[in-house]
Amino acid sequence: MPQFSDDLFLGTAQGYIGTNNTNSEAVITGSVSGTTMTVTAMNSGDSLVLGQYVNGTGITANSYITAFVSGAGGTGTYTLSQSSSATGSITIYASGNAGLGDPSPMEVGVGPLGREYVWDLIPQTLQAANIAASQTPAAAGNLTLTAGTSAKSVVRTDGTTVIQLDTPRAVSVTQVTAGTGRNFTVSGYDYYGQAMSEVIASTAGSTISGNKAFYQISSIAVSGGTTTAVTVGTTDKLGLPLRVFDAGYLVRVGWNNALANDAGTFAAADMTTPATSSTGDVRGTYLPSSATDGKKRLVVVIALPGIAAGPNATRTGALGVTQA
Repeated sequence: MPQFSDDLFLGTAQGYIGTNNTNSEAVITGSVSGTTMTVTAMNSGDSLVLGQYVNGTGITANSYITAFVSGAGGTGTYTLSQSSSATGSITIYASGNAGLGDPSPMEVGVGPLGREYVWDLIPQTLQAANIAASQTPAAAGNLTLTAGTSAKSVVRTDGTTVIQLDTPRAVSVTQVTAGTGRNFTVSGYDYYGQAMSEVIASTAGSTISGNKAFYQISSIAVSGGTTTAVTVGTTDKLGLPLRVFDAGYLVRVGWNNALANDAGTFAAADMTTPATSSTGDVRGTYLPSSATDGKKRLVVVIALPGIAAGPNATRTGALGVTQA
């Protein structure tokens, strides 16, 4: 990929863009008790590092490795960020990174050519019920998720069944008629596999859109009975692939084959640390000026600052603060 060089020299330069995890998923055999994870065996070629996320049966969501205690060759004892209820021998999965390693190195390129990322997609038509079909919650609990139009049910490598969208986009909750508004906690993952959640408060007889761009949804919990039917679907708020904290970094926004820049709505990356279920998207979103339909193409050219690309890039600079 072409990379930028500050020197007036057309030569090779190592680049860092960080749109993939530097750590491949590890499959581990071991056990977890409280915040102590004991690893007894690992697949050949796997590795564990500080900050790496782990999951498995009984492990608290969003747990990651905070310390290596003892052992050799990857096996041994580790400390996790959160206490877990898992006991006995289980299979543990590790992927992603809570704060180290990303962005990843890329192939050498030439410079000076500028740091720009071209985001090119054709988003499908939004759907009001392609994540959860119409249902009336009688009490607090999880909604039944059903993949509808432009969504599909997939099983992640950690065994979690999720509803996967066509592209990362914000979620909407529709309470069809008058009733009791409730909080809906949407849980899932972003495009890079980071666990994330958002609380959306419904309003009777209205559609309420969230602000975070989900790629996969694993569960939606409602805080209580609604007395009327609700559905959960997608919006046209599309999740940017890299952190954009100022509209000035949007060099070009092309939509529906128009020469003029699109007059859509940009929401800057929320840089609140730590992120919570009520903060905004960690990379930012873009809402096109007209409805998506599976035909219109969106082409966004994003200028990347030094903290997002190049030898001084950081994970936060490229991908935003850690999801929550």
